[in-house]
Amino acid sequence: MSTPNTEQVLAELTRVLEARKQNADPKSSYVASLHAKGLNKILEKVGEECTETLLAAKDAERNGDNQHLIMETADLWFHSLVMLSHLGENADAVLNELARRFDLSGHAEKAARNNQT
Repeated sequence: MSTPNTEQVLAELTRVLEARKQNADPKSSYVASLHAKGLNKILEKVGEECTETLLAAKDAERNGDNQHLIMETADLWFHSLVMLSHLGENADAVLNELARRFDLSGHAEKAARNNQT
């Protein structure tokens, strides 16, 4: 199996998430059911997946096997994309923000954010 193209995967996932958000029956689509339950339920899932990812990272460090970590990270990314979709955004917005930060010191970027609040 060849390595998937990251842009293609994100573009297809964005397309599917938007289609499910707009057209799918919440009784038959997990994504549609999350949207129907609202932002708080989506945020609950993001938090749950975040915790599971952290625990998987600790396990991976201990046992040297990253497979569970990769699976949990995929779940975290997926639910984060559902959250963005619910709020009218998608992966492109995040990728654009990451691209903006190239050649910018992480310390400088964080300081600039702190000065905005």
